[in-house]
Amino acid sequence: MKTGLLLAVVSAAFAVGVHGQAAPKGKGKKLPEGVRVLRDLEYAKPGGKPLLLDLYLPEKPSAAALPVVVWVHGGGWNKGSKDNCPAAWLAGDGFAVASINYRLSTEGPWPAQIDDCHAAVRWLREHAGEYKIDGGHVGAWGGSAGGHLVAIMGTRNPSDAAEAVQAVCDWYGPADLLTMPNNVPSEKRSPDALAKSNGAILLGAAVKDVPDKAKDASAIYHVSADDPPFLIMHGDEDPQVPIEQSRRFYQTLKSAGVPVTLEVVKGGGHGGPAFQTEQVKGTVKAFFEKTLRPPEANSRGSR
Repeated sequence: MKTGLLLAVVSAAFAVGVHGQAAPKGKGKKLPEGVRVLRDLEYAKPGGKPLLLDLYLPEKPSAAALPVVVWVHGGGWNKGSKDNCPAAWLAGDGFAVASINYRLSTEGPWPAQIDDCHAAVRWLREHAGEYKIDGGHVGAWGGSAGGHLVAIMGTRNPSDAAEAVQAVCDWYGPADLLTMPNNVPSEKRSPDALAKSNGAILLGAAVKDVPDKAKDASAIYHVSADDPPFLIMHGDEDPQVPIEQSRRFYQTLKSAGVPVTLEVVKGGGHGGPAFQTEQVKGTVKAFFEKTLRPPEANSRGSR
């Protein structure tokens, strides 16, 4: 990922303004303490389809622009939504959190999903001044299919610097579609089953039949030395995405010289309670504090 300096992008983004209304707290899951949300902000409209995000902010206004974390939901690329964002609690610790919808694989084939993720980052920078967020410090966090997408946000070159992220937290995302068990021929997987896998629906064909497209949609093939810092977390009892996916990805990033940490969640499955502990939250918070807080903000401590 060629992140660039972003200076022109960030300075242009800090136009002064006020936009959006806080949504009623009764919608969906109860908000974490000290957090407010602006719901259903349109960030793009590909092919006439509105794409929306929810922006979680601290209830108390901040004296400084807030670093922002983009949450990308999972669901096998064919289901799920921005609602009930599991990352919203970060807004209570002085971050902005943008939970995004993106085109599902049933609505558009790859690369529509990553294009939408990039568009959301670009929109956040363009509207940084309106929401008092720091367009120079944008992170990405997601689980499962969302983990897959944020990993690509951190490795695959975007079209311009306005789409780059400065930190990635990848929760149990597949890093290599070509080696995911559901995409690999075997005695137990007929050609029909391979064609119906989530990966095949994403790519528009059985993964083995479109290797170049599968590599384009796999973070492990895009790693370079200038990628941003990564935190990878994976349960050692994950029944859906083998932990070997994250171990190989970790080694590839490390070999390229990218700052990366792999945290194995003992007893963790494919998400679930093991990823909701205070210890896990503390690990995630510490990572984003280190990677997204400007030095002057760190010297003042958490807001």
